[in-house]
Amino acid sequence: MAEAKTESKKASNLRQAIDFGALAAFMATYVFLRFVQKLDGREALVQATWVLVGASAIALIAGWLLEKRLAPLPLFSGLFALVFGTLTIFFHDPNLLKIKITIQNLALSAILLGSLYFNKAAFKYLLGSAFNLTDAGWRGLTLRYGLFFLVVAIVNETIWRTQSDDFWVAFRGGLWLASAAFGIWQVFFIMKHLIKDEEPEQDS
Repeated sequence: MAEAKTESKKASNLRQAIDFGALAAFMATYVFLRFVQKLDGREALVQATWVLVGASAIALIAGWLLEKRLAPLPLFSGLFALVFGTLTIFFHDPNLLKIKITIQNLALSAILLGSLYFNKAAFKYLLGSAFNLTDAGWRGLTLRYGLFFLVVAIVNETIWRTQSDDFWVAFRGGLWLASAAFGIWQVFFIMKHLIKDEEPEQDS
């Protein structure tokens, strides 16, 4: 059991690294097109979206190959990236890529906070078997992430409507860092509510 959890953790870490690589490739492509090729921000965003769509597809495939399944949360995020990325390219409208962050996070927030209304903890099902927490732990984590996703949606909606393309791309990178920092902060809460595996009895 411990070996299986270790392999799952390694696969999850590798998948997260691939997800970060997708975002990094998108941002690097935008910077190159914007400041080296001298494209305007709108055109640079559309062209960089090709990289994001390709990288998102690779991330989904890698997740399947590594874990032999697609966990709900990475699948949800990956499909949003593919759908809105494809729409951005097809309609040549970078606003579709920007609003994707708003819609995705509003949807996640509604799912999580809505589940608490029905006395459920949807985050448990989104993460699958990543952790073994108490019911109070799952409810608390669901509430925390539900509110976090709501804040992200509000901030993103404000920024893309009021700031430049360059600023939004920088914000997109900062959002990844903020999400990582928020996740690290939750480790203390998770450890407090973690149900530890029972140790095997010792022969007397």
